[in-house]
Amino acid sequence: MKHWLYLALFTCITHSVSAKYDPDSVYLFSYATEKNNHHNGLHFAWSRDQQQWYPIGNEWGYLKSDYGRWGAEKKMIAPYLIIGPDGNWHCVWGLNDREHVFAHAASPDLIHWKRQSYPLMKGGNNVLAPVIWYDATRQHYSIVYKTSEGQYYQTTTKDFVTYTPAAAVPAATYTSNQIAVDLPGGKATGQVHRVPWKVASELIRTYEGKQYKITQYSESSAQDSARFAGIKNVTAAISIQPEKAKPISDLLFGVFFEDINYAADGGLYAELIQNRDFEYALSDKEGRDKQWTHTHSWTLQGEQTAFSIDSTAPVHANNRFYAVLDTKVPGAVLTNTGFDGIAVKKGDKYRLSLFSKQRNKLLVKLVSKQGAILSQATLTLSSSNWKSSAVTLTANADAPDAHLELQPLQTGRLELDMISLFPEKTFKNRKNGLRPDLAQTIADIHPRFIRFPGGCVAHGDGLGNMYRWKNTIGPLEARKPQRNLWGYHQSAGLGYFEYFQYCEDIGAEPLPVVPAGVPCQNSGVGGGGQQGGIPMAEMDDYVQEVLDLVEYANGDINTTWGRKRAEAGHPAPFHLKYIGIGNEDLITDVFEERFTMIFKAMQAKHPGITVIGTVGPFYEGTDYEEGWALARQLKVPMVDEHYYETAGWFINNQDFYDKYDRSHAKVYLGEYAAHLPGQQVNLETALSEAIYLTGVERNGDVVSMTSYAPLLAREGHTQWNPDLIYFNNTSVKPTTGYYVQKLFGTNTGNEYLHGTVTLSDQQPALNKRVSMSVVRDNQTKDVIIKLVNISPFNITSDIDLGGLSVAGTQASLTVLQGRPSAKDVVPVVSTLTVAPQFQAAMPAYSFSIIRIKTK
Repeated sequence: MKHWLYLALFTCITHSVSAKYDPDSVYLFSYATEKNNHHNGLHFAWSRDQQQWYPIGNEWGYLKSDYGRWGAEKKMIAPYLIIGPDGNWHCVWGLNDREHVFAHAASPDLIHWKRQSYPLMKGGNNVLAPVIWYDATRQHYSIVYKTSEGQYYQTTTKDFVTYTPAAAVPAATYTSNQIAVDLPGGKATGQVHRVPWKVASELIRTYEGKQYKITQYSESSAQDSARFAGIKNVTAAISIQPEKAKPISDLLFGVFFEDINYAADGGLYAELIQNRDFEYALSDKEGRDKQWTHTHSWTLQGEQTAFSIDSTAPVHANNRFYAVLDTKVPGAVLTNTGFDGIAVKKGDKYRLSLFSKQRNKLLVKLVSKQGAILSQATLTLSSSNWKSSAVTLTANADAPDAHLELQPLQTGRLELDMISLFPEKTFKNRKNGLRPDLAQTIADIHPRFIRFPGGCVAHGDGLGNMYRWKNTIGPLEARKPQRNLWGYHQSAGLGYFEYFQYCEDIGAEPLPVVPAGVPCQNSGVGGGGQQGGIPMAEMDDYVQEVLDLVEYANGDINTTWGRKRAEAGHPAPFHLKYIGIGNEDLITDVFEERFTMIFKAMQAKHPGITVIGTVGPFYEGTDYEEGWALARQLKVPMVDEHYYETAGWFINNQDFYDKYDRSHAKVYLGEYAAHLPGQQVNLETALSEAIYLTGVERNGDVVSMTSYAPLLAREGHTQWNPDLIYFNNTSVKPTTGYYVQKLFGTNTGNEYLHGTVTLSDQQPALNKRVSMSVVRDNQTKDVIIKLVNISPFNITSDIDLGGLSVAGTQASLTVLQGRPSAKDVVPVVSTLTVAPQFQAAMPAYSFSIIRIKTK
């Protein structure tokens, strides 16, 4: 008898014995904990006699507060739990001692919680320790709370959507069932409920399942020697059944660009001057960098010259600040060091442009760190009003860390703004274009689409920080820069026109994502939670802004926004087909109301555009469930899923999309990445993504698009790790994960061919480490076999093509292999002899692609 059969039999016996002695009911204690100002959410303990208590996973909260910014600001203070007459549990809790809100959430079973809401109360100066009960006579819920002034207020509701105005009540109205209980870990305060044993047992079962998954998902190659001890000489029988072919998405692999890790300014955007418009401000850094001011990256050297910032008469209202030099004696030099220096190449040309006011002559130099003059020219500034001037500089030597010098040659006042240094060689030689090596590295993935301009960057930190596409088009001096949510600055030089143009240049579908009328739920501006939604009185204008984006992309030159695109140099439409509305938002009432408005307007005005909704930041939980429910209700054609998980999670969830309902929305896996604790991208994380993507490819009929995130990271300026491509001023450093993306992107098909892999050793631990997917490109008739082996064994595979007719005897073989911890592995390309039946090696810890020409 197999060991698993013994286990199953033992489980049945122990379950029946346990059930025989289970109590009918127990006491359930609900409480919250706080450690180092970190609130871990709602916890439970159970007891038969209220003397001996058994905590149910004290380190894990069954309900956590979503209100406030990151981490410790998301507080659950004094949660108060009751069961209503409809059988649903209702929990209210305090959030902080500043704002006039409390929180509410409901659950049918204490495990699956519905969306949270944060009703605004006008009574008192804050809301502390709310309590709730059901008034059967009036058939409504009453919530009473304290204030720091020592007053008490009451509000009532029937549906937790509308509330009566908070009214002052006597202190005696505030009745709390909170008691203190001695738990094994110390004293806690909460409520005691008498519940059927099944309620407690399901909480225990959920916790134990969670713990099992945590153990399972922590799986890594570090334990492989013990995990696979005793296994030898593994072989694989691979059978392909082309008669079971099914169509799959031809947009399956793309890229997601977000301005994080200095991916835009100082990265993909080719501008070499930092703070060219003098718009940097302390607010960009939230006060963390006192040097982050309007003069950041600029220094003045020399005597009797004043360097100041003015905003009295700017070049454009969207760029308020500009530099003023007041020179009494010529010789002072204004210097900009760019982004960690300015990299120039011998013989390359660089265009220096600027706006100036007042007549003067300006000596312009590129100077190496050692002081050598790499190029210089003189600009004659001839207008007392703002005027643009430009000159071309040609570098006479290579320099990785040059700087720009501007020296007024005459005395007097000189005003300067929009000081720009652009390489003549940009990607496709586009004006205001992209850094060519970075742009080409992305293009080499062969992405079928590009999602832009970001995720969290798109919906921004508070209403005033939302990414508004209209602020990023038109002349550079008219674009509106702003604080980047990730803690630096966005010049908007890389704007919507440039994004669309890049998509066109590399043959990728554009996929812009716009806010759903709400900012990031972790916003520090305008309060926490989702109270910051665009006021409903302004939503019609915002909806029109989204509709105008489609007109900008697709409208003819006789339309208002199509004309603006044409004026930028692109009379033909960009052929926009997809648009994302929202980014991993909390699915609250505020969100739903605004998303629904935008979605319905898009359906009515542009029915040919595929709207992509959002289902929160995780692959499970309240927002995921509520987001999918909303998508089904509105018949949203596609939803955007995100998850960043361990390598073990990806290995153990290869069937994630096998069980998805094909009758509902398609899936865009918009953000994902595998990680290992304390590790950067290595072969192990890359292979875990590869094996997961074979499952995604198998489900290419329901998953329409995927994109890794984040895409780019400037060395020394990262807010997030891991990333796909690292870079500095002179080098681009693709990770091993990049090569997995590139191999999938350059080996796509539009048809999936069913196949099976049968290993000679059927241990489950090994089976989940070996996977295959087979696709066919109906245009080239190429059949592409992808094989992933995340085990320490070299596996010989016998491949049966199932009647496919091979054109020739040679196939292309690409192999990515090495030590799991290796970070510098690159694919090796060779040829392989093939036939209707042939053998191929699957090296230990490898990803292999066999590309076969068929007739």
